Amino acid sequence: MLVAMRILLLNGNTGDDVTALMMRRGGEALPRLRLAHVELVPATARFGARYIATRAASAIAGHAVLELVAEHQDVDAIGIACFGDPGLFAAREISRVPVRGMAEASIEAALALAPRVALLTGGALWVPMLEEFAALLGHSRETVMVRHVAPTGDMIARDPDGAIALLAEAARGAIAEGAGAIVLGGAGLVGLAPRVADGLGVPVLDSLDCLLAACAKAAPTPPRDALPAPASPSRGLAEPLRAALGKEMDAGFTAA
Repeated sequence: MLVAMRILLLNGNTGDDVTALMMRRGGEALPRLRLAHVELVPATARFGARYIATRAASAIAGHAVLELVAEHQDVDAIGIACFGDPGLFAAREISRVPVRGMAEASIEAALALAPRVALLTGGALWVPMLEEFAALLGHSRETVMVRHVAPTGDMIARDPDGAIALLAEAARGAIAEGAGAIVLGGAGLVGLAPRVADGLGVPVLDSLDCLLAACAKAAPTPPRDALPAPASPSRGLAEPLRAALGKEMDAGFTAA
């Protein structure tokens, strides 16, 4: 019998409605993914952009993500449910439990199905950002293609019906360029994969499905001690984050 597992679904955007959408879609996905033993715990960034669409917004989200990671070490795994995975590698430094990112998990799942894949998301500014992220993971633009539709993920979340044809057309273009699997990337696109996949002839993956599966696989890993932080003064951090970074950081430091 599988032991109950708690996964933090951490939305790096500040839109509570986006968190609610992912919780609803995630709850629907768990039985389908054979993860009925999993409990999802929601968390939404307290500050930053409503829906991340720029490097600046992503950088701010990384701080918001770290705060929530520091506060939620009572779960079995943490999923950064925000395509682009703001704060992912820093979160792993301070977390005692596994941390997975939506984009990282999706790329991993897609490449297990095909040697050349496409990430399909909303908003042109995400193209170079995701290309850089894929390169950081060691994948070239030929291996992980990034394609987009004009509406942002936030717009798609508010009008999913109006985006299906655009997403399907972009997916067909990526397939014509050699993509053997498509990832619908982004919190605002969760739940749309089956509708976009109709008639395409290649797998179309939901990035939330990929994240949940990766978290569930990682969760049995025993908790570890977070990496030790070098002694360095800090200022203005939330207490759980300051503690996670190492309380010795503030020794002898007086805030102005």
